[in-house]
Parts: sequence; C-alpha cells; structure tokens
Amino acid sequence: MAKVRVAVVMGGRSSEHDVSLASARSVLDALDPARYETLTVEIGRDGRWELGSGSRGELERDGRSAVETLPVPTSRVPESLAGVDVVFPVLHGPFGEDGTVQGLLELANVPYVGAGVTASALCMDKDLFKAVLRDKGIPVTRSVTLLRTSGVENPFGYPVFVKPARLGSSVGITKARSEAELRAGIELAFKHDEKVLVEEFVRGVEVECSVLGNEQPIASIPGEIVANADWYDYSAKYDEGGMELVIPPRVSQAAIERVQELSVEAFRVTDCEGMARADCFVREDGEVLVNELNTIPGFTATSVYAKLFEASGIPYEELLERLVQLALERHERRAKLKY
Repeated sequence: MAKVRVAVVMGGRSSEHDVSLASARSVLDALDPARYETLTVEIGRDGRWELGSGSRGELERDGRSAVETLPVPTSRVPESLAGVDVVFPVLHGPFGEDGTVQGLLELANVPYVGAGVTASALCMDKDLFKAVLRDKGIPVTRSVTLLRTSGVENPFGYPVFVKPARLGSSVGITKARSEAELRAGIELAFKHDEKVLVEEFVRGVEVECSVLGNEQPIASIPGEIVANADWYDYSAKYDEGGMELVIPPRVSQAAIERVQELSVEAFRVTDCEGMARADCFVREDGEVLVNELNTIPGFTATSVYAKLFEASGIPYEELLERLVQLALERHERRAKLKY
C-alpha cells in the first residue's frame, strides 16, 4: 500500500510557539515511517512559513530557507499542502488553533486533523463558547466579559481570575485577590486581547477529559490536575514537576461519568470533530462545570490529552492513526455535499 503523506504544521505566531514545536516533534517521532511519509511546515513567530522534509533532525537544525509570508500566490506552501493526503495542524493559540489555518486548508480542499473553522473559532473565544454552552443547557463557570469601554466589573468577590478571551496556556491570566490586583490583571489581559473575562473562582477539583471522534465521539477516563503552585498557570503546565495528573480523579464515580458526559456534549454542541480536551471543575457538592474546550491540546506523548487516552487503552501511536483516519473520513463525507 502507498504511504499516507502527512504534513505536520507547527510553530505559529502565538506565544505558544515553542509548545507547538515540542508537540510536533512527538507527532513526527510516533508516525510509523513504514506507513506515513511526512513533511513539515514550520510557521515562525514572524509569520513566515518554512517547508521541511519532516525529519526531527531537520527541526533541530538552523538555516532552512523561508518561503514567502502567506498569502502569496507564488508561495510553494499551498502547492505542497495540496499534494499531501492529510494535514496535521499542531498549532496552539491564535493564528492556528482559532480557525485561521483551518480556513486556509478548507480553501485548499485538503483533509486536516481536528476541529473545523467554526468549532476552532468558537472554542478559542471563551466568551462565545460559554454563551453557546449556556444556551444548550450545559453548566459552565460564571464570568463577565469586559471590553475596553466597559470599565471594571466583578460580581464574584475575591479571589477571581482575569483572562484574555482568546488565548491559551494560561498566558496573560491573573488570579486577583483584591481590587488593585483585579485592575492590574485587566490591564495585563488587554495587552493580549480586546476582550477580557473576569471569571469566578471555583472551589473544587480541576478535572480534564479527552474526547476523540467525529459524529460519534468518545471520552477518555478523566484525570485530576494537581498544580504544584497556587493555580494551574503556564509554569505548572509546562515546567518539569509543575503538575501531577491523577488518573482517575479523586471524585465520585457519578462525578467522573458526569465529566465524561458533559465533555462529549460540549464537543458536539460546538461542532467539534477529531479531538479536543475538556477542562472541567467538580465542586465540593459534586456539581460539574465545564470551563474550556481546547481543540488542539498539547500533543506530546506525555501531554494530558494523550496520557488520558493511554490510560483508557489507546496508546499514543494508535491515537495518531485514529486522528488521521478521522480527518480522511470527514473530508470524504463532506465531499458529498452539494454547494
């Protein structure tokens, strides 16, 4: 059988550039060379796109020639992407996880792993994401949304979280314990986005759940996040020893099943396909709240998304194979639509 040609797109313009590169290296290492032929597209922090052969060694060398910044009709990137069987975007944050790259791939008519344009944009915007879930009857953490003209608003007391509406990996987030910290947190968040959320502090257990599938998604065994810090910030997520993942979480079986149920339901109502990781809270009384849905979660073999499915009986290599097949299946299904 002919090898499946996979283009792994990585890097990106966001502050999560380096996290994306680490995820991409793991994906490239785990794709069986007997079954897959890989090439890489690395997007620099300056927005320039570089083509590579797909080897990890090449990723770790400098001096590759950059192609022109997209969109440029003469660029070799669209031509190269059009020649692959499937694209695997391993991008985090704005300009990659938010529907922008997905839109490019839709225009190029190329199968790609993960959520489509609508779901990617919706889940990146925490304000709109929560509005959709509330409309569908899914319980979410309470928050208020501020624009630059809104002024300061906090109906939840202290502590409270302040975060940019459309960013990931806890970048630009503050845990405010006073009005002074709240104002400073809002000022920081507005440096990253034009829309800011002030979100209630939830007392309980932070639980994450991985979801996989297209029209019939499945949930992993959830895991409990234990941050070795005051809260689950960027350092806790990515530094060695920053957090501990407890599988299964130390909550009731009913709460575990509720986390799985709400994670899949949130995946469905936001029009997700392929993969996503749901971030939830289990209150002390057992109530489960959905906080976020990450459509391109961290993707190393030791990242939460992969570890939860490994604990559920799907090892990393098989997980990648399923995601590639889901991308191809969706593209074939949608190709039958009349436009």
